[in-house]
Amino acid sequence: MSDLPDCQIEKVLIEALPYIRDFYGSYMVIKVGGHAMVDPDIMSAIVEDLVLLRYVGIHPIIVHGGGPEITEKMEKFGKKPEFIGGLRITDDETVEIARMVLVGNINTRIVSLIGKHGGKGIGLSGKDGKMIIARKKPTQKILIDDKEHSVDLGWVGDTEIVNPDLIYILTEKGYIPVISPIAMDSEGNALNINADTVAGDIAKALHAKKLILMTDVPGVLKDPSDKSTRISRVRASEIEDMISEGILKGGMIPKMRSAANSVENGVERVHIIDGSVAHSLLLELFTNRGIGTMVF
Repeated sequence: MSDLPDCQIEKVLIEALPYIRDFYGSYMVIKVGGHAMVDPDIMSAIVEDLVLLRYVGIHPIIVHGGGPEITEKMEKFGKKPEFIGGLRITDDETVEIARMVLVGNINTRIVSLIGKHGGKGIGLSGKDGKMIIARKKPTQKILIDDKEHSVDLGWVGDTEIVNPDLIYILTEKGYIPVISPIAMDSEGNALNINADTVAGDIAKALHAKKLILMTDVPGVLKDPSDKSTRISRVRASEIEDMISEGILKGGMIPKMRSAANSVENGVERVHIIDGSVAHSLLLELFTNRGIGTMVF
């Protein structure tokens, strides 16, 4: 039972009603990452919220990463992860470990949680139904100690084609697709793609109502050490200026560039929220105040 007084419960439900009405029948792509990948309680709470979305008529699609778990598994197998300029080198053995962790471990765990909370989950990778056709990344130019180096990242890909037919079929039957970011090239080789990128690519192909990137931070902060400086709304056209001004740094830069690209290519809104906050997804979607950063 809720600890809220009856009048507050009614207020919450009435506040949510126009959002539920607006979102009914729409597609939302949710990328899960950060602490949610290693904290079972956080993941369970997120999945519970996603099942609720399905029951109020929204079609959620989950995309997940798993970098820390891939690194952990590699170390257990006695293989040292190799990074150059912050980029992981993915050789034959590494891509097989990544496929095993992402498809065989994390993906099935999320599907099981969906079932536990009363939904119907189905695990997929980008290879299924030729959902994501990718090409191997070209050699990267990376500055190391002020010297430019040419680096082959191995089996790391860039999306070429997204075919959402399988997603349409499954969501119309009431399933919640859970997608791992393993794609294939034209020769059938497995390619690992950044999960934020895959989420954005799928959201664009679906012309999704929302793309939601769940992270370990409360959104974009003017001062990274002060959560009260959260910026609640950002125009896609402002993002490059924010990078130049130093407001966006580190891992937030690719996230926000992906957000801008998504908005410019058919996604209505992108939200960056802290997945470790209880029910952050529902608070961002169904309340007037929201708790993250919205890109529009």
